[in-house]
Amino acid sequence: MCASPVKKNEPDNRKGQAGGDSGPASRSRTDRRNSQAAKPKREHVKKSARDAALSVLTGVEEAGSYSNLKLNQILREADLPRPDAALATEIVYGTIQRRNTIDYYLAKLVTKGLGKLQPWVRSLLRMSLYQLLYLERVPDHAVVSEAVNIAKRRGHQGISGMVNGVLRSAIRQRAELTLPQGMTDAERISLEHSHPEWLVRRWIKQYGAEACERICKANNEPPHVSIRANARRQHQDALLEQLRLGGFDAEPSALSPAGIVVSSGGNMALTPGFGQGDYSIQDESSMLVAEALQPEAGMTVLDCCAAPGGKTAHIAEKMDDTGTVWACDLHPHKKRLIDEQAQRLGLKSVRTLVKDARELAGEFEPASFDRILLDAPCSGFGVIRRKPDLKWGKREEDIAGIAAVQQSILEAVHGLLKPGGVLVYSTCTIERTENEDAVARFLEVHPEFVLDPIPTTGWPESAPLEQAASGMISIMPDRYGTDGFFIARIRRLA
Repeated sequence: MCASPVKKNEPDNRKGQAGGDSGPASRSRTDRRNSQAAKPKREHVKKSARDAALSVLTGVEEAGSYSNLKLNQILREADLPRPDAALATEIVYGTIQRRNTIDYYLAKLVTKGLGKLQPWVRSLLRMSLYQLLYLERVPDHAVVSEAVNIAKRRGHQGISGMVNGVLRSAIRQRAELTLPQGMTDAERISLEHSHPEWLVRRWIKQYGAEACERICKANNEPPHVSIRANARRQHQDALLEQLRLGGFDAEPSALSPAGIVVSSGGNMALTPGFGQGDYSIQDESSMLVAEALQPEAGMTVLDCCAAPGGKTAHIAEKMDDTGTVWACDLHPHKKRLIDEQAQRLGLKSVRTLVKDARELAGEFEPASFDRILLDAPCSGFGVIRRKPDLKWGKREEDIAGIAAVQQSILEAVHGLLKPGGVLVYSTCTIERTENEDAVARFLEVHPEFVLDPIPTTGWPESAPLEQAASGMISIMPDRYGTDGFFIARIRRLA
């Protein structure tokens, strides 16, 4: 059956927030007569939503910028009204998410091929076609007019004419923009849900075609906003009532005992409650990490790869800010993020250190920690809905290298755990090579460590309680509408 994603059934405002990761230029005859056409013209007009979106998309393609960070930067500089900022955010994330499908259609419309276009022109066509095909409330004429005007300002008449022609052809041929029949499951899912085919093949092998398609579809949905109550200030129920009285549409998380999902709340980092430390902004699946670690008051805890500090803070809160939580990260600027989190939340037990996690054994005495959290560096394939450029920036061969780094950190830090202590290994990916296989490899060579049931007292009934009993939890993006996550609780035998 011929599948088509051209139904304009997606929202034109993202529920998530903007912040939580080139071919040669071609020359037409007009280009050759104008040697200045190779570089975009400097703009002297105030940025519109689409100007801002184009700057982000071009930065992602040309410089490999992280979309969320680049978007935050551009939105700050542009100082757009809230509706325009929302439109720019939707265009950026939607265009990156649907890039595979968009490029398939553009290849039929761009005579000389997408690869020969300048990066900013390619990005302009992609984001314009995204609006035409996926944003129901945006009129076609507005998309075309704005794209042509941007092309005139940044390029020249030849480019603006080409952009106009391509987009008008797309409008005329909209009904014909469908996917071909007879594709394999991997080819169809890759094109229809816009994921790299190599990644789709891996997930089909690991989870089956139906589950793979559900995951890819979920990755293209807007993320919702979730917050975690500061346990030292108030319980989840009290914060929930406070938010509702303040006019927020808030519901308890179906996954995390401390989590609250907030709808239509805007940027929750700008509220007084956030500033005074009533809560932290964190994905629900990530909140389960500290629950699995189960730190107790007075303990000494090591968080090996701690930035930006959300899990560190949760650990300290659960310990009632007694004992010590050592939060380590490789980069000084990320250490500052952890310090800022602790200061905002009023946590005194958090101590920070700039250190490669693989060198921590030289920093601390053996068997000196009651609990260790290794939230390991990973491929990040569980957070694609928040950082859609991740799926285009990774290669299949990268996964083996990432897995090797994870094992090296496990080898470096496991000796720092006291006998009887607990090590939690977690990632924000759904790749089994980095998750279940990584734990199995570690346990095989370290028989003094065993999987330990994850305690679930107080968890919602809808949470993955049966998985927790095994000592490992895999949370898929399509199950709860959260990030994909993996958590394993490992105990060192006394």
